[in-house]
Amino acid sequence: MRTGVIAKKVGMTRLFQEDGRHVPVTVLALEDCQVVSHRTADRDGYVALQVGAGEAKQKNVAKPQREHFAKAQVPLKKKVAEFRVDSEEALLPVGSTISAEHFIAGQMVDVSGHTQGKGFQGGMKRWGFGGMRATHGVSISHRALGSTGQRQDPGKVFKNKKMAGHMGDRQRTQQNLEVVRTDAVRGLIFVRGSVPGSKNAWLLVRDAVKLPVPEGAPFPGAILEKKNTAPEHEEAPAGMVEPAAEHEVHPEVSPELQEKLLHEQQAGAGDETTPALGDENNTAEGNSPDADPNKEG
Repeated sequence: MRTGVIAKKVGMTRLFQEDGRHVPVTVLALEDCQVVSHRTADRDGYVALQVGAGEAKQKNVAKPQREHFAKAQVPLKKKVAEFRVDSEEALLPVGSTISAEHFIAGQMVDVSGHTQGKGFQGGMKRWGFGGMRATHGVSISHRALGSTGQRQDPGKVFKNKKMAGHMGDRQRTQQNLEVVRTDAVRGLIFVRGSVPGSKNAWLLVRDAVKLPVPEGAPFPGAILEKKNTAPEHEEAPAGMVEPAAEHEVHPEVSPELQEKLLHEQQAGAGDETTPALGDENNTAEGNSPDADPNKEG
């Protein structure tokens, strides 16, 4: 038996097959599902893997748990669960991230989780009672529970009587659900069938216990390889500058050069429209009263 994974229920969608048929599926996401620790037969009496998923804030994790995650060199996890295996050969290295390719298309899995909570419900919704007559003869008791006991003997209501009460939010396992497709890049598992739990609920996904594991399933499991930290582009070595980037550097500008640059900035282009400053023969329009020959004196 291999280890399972911790997945989050995202929602529902549909996938199209090659023959054109569409299959309704539930999307399960693996959020950094990593191995936290091992349980060995010599130390603990059984063989199992402790797996964590999700990202938790430091303020929401107790100090013993923070030290436990730090020992495994994994980030703080929001959900932790154990999965028993047959032998130590099925153990994955501590700190490894389980990929969605841990399951293959066409495989049957068992999904465990808490069902959707319905709150306090009556006998008709909770147990499917038929209720009383909806016509005359019944007064404000159409959906009432009815009698719950017998006569004076035994004079009590037996335990486990089907009555109104809290409905849903129970730990349930749905068996033999088909894996339609997996996406290792995005960490998604598409499952066909009734998956317990509401949206954003944590689920435990294992190999089906009533069916043999298919031949193509990886053993002991599929590990997601970490991304390469090397730069994607080549960088120039230190001290090397491209010829196009070379330029002359002036550490200090002399006073003579500053005066020359200032004069050039004030001088302008020096064309017919805007003559240069300092030109005595300035005949630009508007600079002299005699510039317009048609103007009467």
